[in-house]
Amino acid sequence: MSLIKFCGLFQDDDIIYANKLKPDFIGFVFAESRRKVSIEKSIHLKSMLDKNIKSVGVFLNNTYDEIINICIKNIIDIIQIHGNISDEFIDKLKSDTNKIVIKALNIKDISDILSLEESHADYVLIDSKKAGSGIKFDYSILEAAKSKGFNRDYFLAGGINIKNIDEALSMKPYCIDISSGIEKDGVKNYKLMEEIINKVRRSI
Repeated sequence: MSLIKFCGLFQDDDIIYANKLKPDFIGFVFAESRRKVSIEKSIHLKSMLDKNIKSVGVFLNNTYDEIINICIKNIIDIIQIHGNISDEFIDKLKSDTNKIVIKALNIKDISDILSLEESHADYVLIDSKKAGSGIKFDYSILEAAKSKGFNRDYFLAGGINIKNIDEALSMKPYCIDISSGIEKDGVKNYKLMEEIINKVRRSI
């Protein structure tokens, strides 16, 4: 069974919903996004969060010091970093924070996925061309990469919603990562979150 991550939580209600539904992970976005949270707001949200749910910090073009500062404040349990980040950068983050690191990449073709096979990150995240856009990821690229030897635990994102969750689950990812697919009118929607988590929990 795949795990589940609800990403882009930025309101008190989002945390209340998550505490009721118990996803494995939730994500706070610190990169430029309509879902971006301030450090002050994320501290508040983290204080509300069920201690059994792991918090993930999502970063893109943030400085090393910005990431470290958020880690020091114990806002996040896991670092998720987007872009062409070097293994040296990942190794330093892991050494300095002692936290799990997820390397996320917007996939254009099979070579992008294959490049993740040897990454020093603890996990990799496979996303569509534009993260957070709701654009569905092309699973044929992933299937082709698997046929070429890609074989590691991965988070799967990219336009996942209640209509296509079964297809996403059929790829057998380590974790389903969903943000826009649990939103209505730009905010997290409890009913959609509940439908998604029930689908994931029933999967085998």
